[in-house]
Amino acid sequence: MDAGSQPRFPLGRQSSLAPDEAPADLGGGGPGPEAVGPGVRLMYAANEGDLDSIRELLDSGADVNFRDIDGRTALHIAACQGRTDVVQLLIDRGAVVDPKDRWGSTPLADAIYYKNQEVIKLLEKNGAHPPMAPMHVQNAREVPEYEINPSELDFSSSVNITKGTFRSALWRGIQVAVKTLGEEVLSDENKIKAFGDELALLQKLRHPNIVQFLGAVTQSSPMMIVTEYLPQGDLRAYLKRKGALKPIIAVRFALDIARGMNYLHEHKPEAVVHRDLEPSNILRDDSGHLKVADFGISKLLKVAKTVKEDIKVTRQDTSWRYVAPEVYKNEEYDIKVDVFSFALILQEMIEGSVPFPSKTEYEVPKCYVSNERPPFKAPAKHYAHGLKDLIEECWNEEPLKRPTFSQIIKRLDQIYVQLNRSNIWKVRPFECFQNFREIFKRDRLNPSTRSSRYSTM
Repeated sequence: MDAGSQPRFPLGRQSSLAPDEAPADLGGGGPGPEAVGPGVRLMYAANEGDLDSIRELLDSGADVNFRDIDGRTALHIAACQGRTDVVQLLIDRGAVVDPKDRWGSTPLADAIYYKNQEVIKLLEKNGAHPPMAPMHVQNAREVPEYEINPSELDFSSSVNITKGTFRSALWRGIQVAVKTLGEEVLSDENKIKAFGDELALLQKLRHPNIVQFLGAVTQSSPMMIVTEYLPQGDLRAYLKRKGALKPIIAVRFALDIARGMNYLHEHKPEAVVHRDLEPSNILRDDSGHLKVADFGISKLLKVAKTVKEDIKVTRQDTSWRYVAPEVYKNEEYDIKVDVFSFALILQEMIEGSVPFPSKTEYEVPKCYVSNERPPFKAPAKHYAHGLKDLIEECWNEEPLKRPTFSQIIKRLDQIYVQLNRSNIWKVRPFECFQNFREIFKRDRLNPSTRSSRYSTM
């Protein structure tokens, strides 16, 4: 049969790589299976899940690997439709597991696109290869410098890490954190772009309070992002264990967060808006310091500019309990959305409970829009030295009135010094008193040192 008369199978789900170009389901308008050859009849039977007809056609000599004009096979059809039993039967009868249609799609690629999980497992078990990663390059010289060979990642002792799709692995003798991109990324252009944007951003970030990017897997599937591993976990888990923190610890943690965020906001030529700053995106290192992590939905924008989401942010994209009201209302926003989130985290560390704990996560931003804020229930002394005023300024309903992280750091530094002085007197009053007695005693014996000593205190 020549190409001009080669039939096309028109029913059901079409190729994952060209779903819009492929012919629509013609229903009863197309030729019935009785009017076409055994190959197309096999495809009809696969589409319907008719195992008896498939066996009968194959027993009578139909080619299990027959292709229509689009290069589609019965296995493609069964994978699209999620017909696990048909897939198994076709493979048992000699079907090639990785045939490519005219667009380059394989049965496994189709099964991934249509989220037919059981078919995916079955095809992989029988040797089907994952489709090529969307960022794959043809020229070896174009492979990114950060590219990691996935065979170097050892997941044999892997454990899930608290945040998102991260899990631990061994890479070149060190433990790392690996974020694996889901199968849906392969067929979702928006997710592929977001992945590329995150990689482009991570390569630029170098700061002690930012989680370090080590490399990525982009030339094969699944695609992955590899970062340093922080075994102490995230701030969310820490607060669950510890509850309310001592003010001096909360301020020290806040300084770590503010320094990391100030680095992002001062990034040139474009500032980085994290847009998802919340406790589970803040990790602790072995020294007890904090690092900002997870830049999956971060934005780059020119300083003093604003950005607006193309589509309304979904509940899965961010933690609504810490989101600024302008983001929730889908308005234009700038770097000050991170300052709003920071205020909520700082207050939570002192209070020992999440913002509005009695409300569901999706109800909380409605409170922020109504200009409600989490109440200050901890003793007033926990908010001494202007700490409460700083929090209230950071969650101001008007973004322009919120301070920058540069200003926040200066104020937190002052508060930290004052808290330290208070703690010295509180913890070691007798020792301090004894020290001053010794100073006064020596000064009485040697008056010439008195003025210089007090000028340095």
